[in-house]
Amino acid sequence: MERIKEALERARKAREQTPQGRAVGHTQAQTQRRSPHKAPVEQKIVYTETRQVDVSPEYLRQQRVISGAADPVATYYSVLRTHVVQRMRTNQWRSLAVTSPAQGAGKSLTAVNLAISLAREVNQTVLLVDLDLKRPRVRSCFTPEHLPGVSDYLLDDAPLSELLFNPGVERLVVLPGHKSLTHSSEILSSPKMVHLVEEMKSRYPSRLVIFDMPPVLACDDVLAFSPYFDAALLVADEGGTRKEDLKRSIELLGKTHLMGTVLNKSRESQSGYGYGYY
Repeated sequence: MERIKEALERARKAREQTPQGRAVGHTQAQTQRRSPHKAPVEQKIVYTETRQVDVSPEYLRQQRVISGAADPVATYYSVLRTHVVQRMRTNQWRSLAVTSPAQGAGKSLTAVNLAISLAREVNQTVLLVDLDLKRPRVRSCFTPEHLPGVSDYLLDDAPLSELLFNPGVERLVVLPGHKSLTHSSEILSSPKMVHLVEEMKSRYPSRLVIFDMPPVLACDDVLAFSPYFDAALLVADEGGTRKEDLKRSIELLGKTHLMGTVLNKSRESQSGYGYGYY
C-alpha cells in the first residue's frame, strides 16, 4: 500500500508540473471539429498520415473481435456502448480506462470491441490506447504484424505519425503498445506520458479515448494513472474472477468514477461470448 501511495503522489506532482500545450502532432484529419454534445453530423474522415492496416475479417473472428455489423457479438457491445455513451455524455467525460481485477478476464478484448462499437456511432471519433505497458495486447487483436507503439514514443522519441494506425474502421485510431516496459507505474506518471495523454484527450472535442490498462491487482499502474482518466470500467470473468478480488478492486478504485462492471464469459450466454453489464 505504501508503494501505491507513492505512485499516486508522483502522479499528482507530475500533473501539476506538466504544461497543457499541444506540441505533439496528430495524424487524424477531420473536415470539422465540433462539440460532442451537438447533434451528430456524419462526415467522411480522411487519414492523411495515419498508417492503414489491412485487417483480415477471418483473423478478427479468430481473435473474437467484431468483424462486421452482422457479427453476433456486435449486439452485446451495442448495449454496452449505449450505457457507456450515456454516462460519459451526462458527466462530460472524455476518457475511459478498461481494467480487471486479475489477468485472463478479457479486459483487452473488451476494450477493443467497445472501441469499435463506439466508433460506429457518428457522434464521435475514438482513440484506443494500449497502456498495459508490461503485457501489451491490443495490436495482436487486429493484426499478427509487429508494429511500433507507445514504448517507441517513450523510449526513442518516435513521432506519433509512425505509431498510430487505422484498422479499417472509420473514426477509430489505435495507439498500440510494443515493447514490454518495466517500472511501468513510474512511466505512466512521468511528465512525458502525462503530456502525451493530455494532448490525446484535448486535441479533438468529439474524441473519446479508451485506455486498455493492466489489471488492478497485478500492479499499481491503474492507481498511478488514475488522475488522467475520467472513469473506469471493470471486467470480471465468470468462473475465473474471485469474489474477494473483485471486491478488493472496487475498493481500490473507490476514488475513481467506476462506471460499472462487465461480466465476461457468462454461462447464460447463447452466443459463446457471454457479456453482461452491471
